[in-house]
Amino acid sequence: MHAQETTFSKLVQGEQQFQVPLYQRTYSWQREELRQLWADVLETVEDRQQGGAAGGHFLGSVVLAPERVAAGGMRRWLVVDGQQRMTTLMLAFTALRDQFRGRGEERRAAKINDLLLVNAYQEGLDRYRLLPTQADREAFTACLDTLPKAGGAGNVGAAYRFFGAVLADGAESGGAVWLDAVESVLGDCLSIVAITAAEGDNVYRIFESINNTGVGLSQSDLLRNYLFMYLPTKGEEVHRKWWLPMQELLGPDNLELLVWLDLVVAGNSRARQGDIYRDQKKRLEPLVDDEEALAGEIVRLAVRAERLMRVVEPAREPHPRMRTVLERLARWGGQVHYPLALHLLDLMDEGRATAEDAAAALAYAESYMVRRLLAGLSTTGSNRVFMELPRELGEDGSPAEAVRRLLSRHRTGPRAWPGDDTVREAIRTRPFYKSGRAGQRFQILRRLEESYGSSEPVDYALANLTVEHVLPQRPAQQWFDLLAEEAGDGESPEELHGLLVHTLGNLTLTGENAKLSNHPFRRKQELLDASALRMNQRIAAEERWGRAEIAARAEELADRAVRLWPGPLEGIARADDEWAGWRELRDILSAVPAGTWTSYGDLAAAIGTSAVAVGNHLAARTGLHCPYRVLTAGGRIAGGFRWGDGRYSGDPVKILEAEGVPFDGNGRASRAHRLTAADLAVLVGREASEESVPVPAARSAEQGGPGAAARFQALLRDHQPPEVVEGVLAVLRSWEESGGHHVYGKGNETSCLPMVEGRGPHGPRALWPVALYPVSGTVEVVFQHLKRRPPFDDEPTRRALLERFNAVEGVDLAEAKLDLRPSFPLEVLAGQGEAVRAVLEWFLHQVAPAGARRPPGGATARSGP
Repeated sequence: MHAQETTFSKLVQGEQQFQVPLYQRTYSWQREELRQLWADVLETVEDRQQGGAAGGHFLGSVVLAPERVAAGGMRRWLVVDGQQRMTTLMLAFTALRDQFRGRGEERRAAKINDLLLVNAYQEGLDRYRLLPTQADREAFTACLDTLPKAGGAGNVGAAYRFFGAVLADGAESGGAVWLDAVESVLGDCLSIVAITAAEGDNVYRIFESINNTGVGLSQSDLLRNYLFMYLPTKGEEVHRKWWLPMQELLGPDNLELLVWLDLVVAGNSRARQGDIYRDQKKRLEPLVDDEEALAGEIVRLAVRAERLMRVVEPAREPHPRMRTVLERLARWGGQVHYPLALHLLDLMDEGRATAEDAAAALAYAESYMVRRLLAGLSTTGSNRVFMELPRELGEDGSPAEAVRRLLSRHRTGPRAWPGDDTVREAIRTRPFYKSGRAGQRFQILRRLEESYGSSEPVDYALANLTVEHVLPQRPAQQWFDLLAEEAGDGESPEELHGLLVHTLGNLTLTGENAKLSNHPFRRKQELLDASALRMNQRIAAEERWGRAEIAARAEELADRAVRLWPGPLEGIARADDEWAGWRELRDILSAVPAGTWTSYGDLAAAIGTSAVAVGNHLAARTGLHCPYRVLTAGGRIAGGFRWGDGRYSGDPVKILEAEGVPFDGNGRASRAHRLTAADLAVLVGREASEESVPVPAARSAEQGGPGAAARFQALLRDHQPPEVVEGVLAVLRSWEESGGHHVYGKGNETSCLPMVEGRGPHGPRALWPVALYPVSGTVEVVFQHLKRRPPFDDEPTRRALLERFNAVEGVDLAEAKLDLRPSFPLEVLAGQGEAVRAVLEWFLHQVAPAGARRPPGGATARSGP
């Protein structure tokens, strides 16, 4: 066995092939892992462009076993471990190659293709330098060969689309120089340890020993050992008096956090948590011969530990205003503000700033994060902004004034602090409910409610409040009748609903979410009027609730928002060149899989504008990814459609058909292949709505709140014909008889989710194949959630579930929606109940064999059909 540190380009150079064994699991990296890798790449690119050190990022190891030497001298390797990293980098380079092709740089594209992706002089499967498992092979080779179905459903297609989107976005602002840096980093700056086995080595035992070596030393463990090695006389006293109490106060995770923050606050804004020991050791090396100075460093760290705990647990902070701001930021979540907060506490405790001024400075940091969320801006770049602030603040003047001035520099680009006009427009039009994390959206609504100054403040810890859509997410027909009166020319009630439903003007907080449900506004008025929240009382005072009322409330909330969260100073930097929504539109288009389409109205609802504005932008803008995938709401090519540049040409219908979108005889694309605004939000990584992501606990029919089962059945009987009601209940009874149980949603429409306990890598984990909605009359197949849960995290298993559902008459799930939540009518359960039950029994068997299930109440599990 031989281990050698190398880079990706060196690893794959020469005529060779890396084969993933057919028995290995399929490619499983998803958006979270891709984002993390891309963040590391961007950081390394930025370091190189700013003249930083030439070091790279350690990506991990690959374990390779030699195979036979093929005809012509080509060497073959089995990828025993590391296929996820290798596949990801291959797809990243494929997207980079295609980016160069789109820019007309054919020579650069050919160089990547021939040196890294293919063996140019081989044929058939031997052409590909990486050969994935059979399950991934078609999707992977479609990307490498630029076939119509490149970038389709599944993890391989999603990774290819992800890299295509981030490269296109970066190239627009950074140009050729930036692309050169990305190519260099991907090929030469991502360090890989290649472990190659000799002939006859047991490569699987090697793999086992690599992955089962026990718990290694943490960065703070290494630092502790280093420090006390150089304290031969003072070590015992310093450890007892300072290090041990600090360690007990913080715990291992916060101790690691402290020694990283210590570097950042000291001015090392590029400190990485994986390099803490190296950087601290470098900083402390001049002191190793001075025990007094080295002990002083530990004392200083222990003093700072107490300040860090005031950031982590704001109740420890004695000053009321500082404590209030720290509490709001703690509820916001994350650690982005930690470097600035710790530095401000240093200034306070050392008498270099007042508590009032420090709190005002931290409030500007809060405003920066809130305004970015309201405007729909990515969190990318925010960490670096706050890591740089301690170094830039200086020692003189007001910290609050300095923080506002420094943040005001960022009016454009990925670090922008949106101004008042941008925030107001975003509140009017953006789908706020799809931005950020659920807790962050809740905190914005909470702060807005608190701004009304109620005489009886709400105890948010006890109130059990959730976000409520006044105009429901899944409206009954009465709501659509109202919207039909307000829809503009060429605008359907459904499109108007999509534009309004998730905007801030339509959202409030309530503890009566289940009672409010999908009721008409008159019924909601009664419940909202009885609420202790001033926001709800103001909504209840309206005569009706439609477009005009939602717009008026948005204006009111926008006025409050710009006062609560003050924005950047004028004159520090020029205003934004481009509305953030257009950048978001480019990201969304790049995420649309081959074999699907979306409409102008769906895009408009996703980014917060009108369908007409989207159409005009698409017509005027060049360089957009696959604009032919945007059709009218009826699934037709728009009458004024034209190609904006030379990247695409031909008949859009024929191109879409080649990608897998069927058209009927009237030229309309299949609705089963349409991506709604909700689908688009999932594709670009926005959080799914809470009502569709249950957190199962005990097997209880009342989960979802008291009376949840009764509410579901009442809604079902109120909105569906008797034969559908009986069909649904029969399927649910069958599920329970087979060992499953039911969970009910807490949203406006009480959904039912047939649940079963499966096994995950960390113990039992609940799975559910579908979600049943009694009012809208749909059955959603929840591939979006299954893809992260064994055994359905394996793509072929999800595909098998899709194929079994599609074999049921009346069900048509698009293969391109294998990562989403496609649906079919609830009425299928009436006419094809037996066929649906057979599919669900198959699902149960994949999760847990019949003998391993334990139905509630001691019922006997029924064997499969």
